[in-house]
Amino acid sequence: MDCRPFFFKKFGMFHHRSTMRVGTDAVLFAQWVEVLSSDKALDIGTGSGVIPLILAQKGVGSVDAVELDSDSYEEASLNFNISVYSDKLSVVQNDVRSYADNVGEKYDLIVSNPPYYASDVKPIKEKKVMARHVSTLSFRDLLVSAKKMMKENARLALVLPFYESRLFIKEAESQGFYLQKEFLISPIDGKEPNRVNMQFVLNEVEAVDSKLFTIRNKDYSYTEEYKEFLKDYYLDF
Repeated sequence: MDCRPFFFKKFGMFHHRSTMRVGTDAVLFAQWVEVLSSDKALDIGTGSGVIPLILAQKGVGSVDAVELDSDSYEEASLNFNISVYSDKLSVVQNDVRSYADNVGEKYDLIVSNPPYYASDVKPIKEKKVMARHVSTLSFRDLLVSAKKMMKENARLALVLPFYESRLFIKEAESQGFYLQKEFLISPIDGKEPNRVNMQFVLNEVEAVDSKLFTIRNKDYSYTEEYKEFLKDYYLDF
């Protein structure tokens, strides 16, 4: 196992024990999410904690994180404690459904890179089942839990594969959420989007702000928009 830390421009972190390692989905998502210095945020299923760390670099007020897996919780706790943003970050080990029933102050922003692949054959490794499948946290459970913890004008943001994003939107609508904006991510120029960043609110929206973003050119080099988007994080940009 490769136990070396992953280094960004302003922080480093360990991720070899977590359910999911640092990946493009989480980094793109965290950069896409808009934050305010007054925001009290929550990350559901934080894994190694990369999303809260990026939000902290962007200037969010504070981020609480909840994580069920014990190894991921311990790794996120370590990453938060050794970072320059430690005063903004905290993590608890808990099931978000239980956490939501006992939360005190509500949140301005809730983010998640949640379980998915609802329709695919499940991977064998138990940790990846927990991280990538709705067998442990359904979309409905996530939405119900989030709604309990959101302030009136709060935002719920998450990233999903394209097919699952369409299912999630339908479930969200049934739970009283409105899609406010989406960021359709194409892996290669000319290909259909395979990931979608979404933001929901609890108040009606006149029109959805929808944008297309491409990671690689046809020759597999990174697009200029991708490099520009992540220049504050990746060492190579």
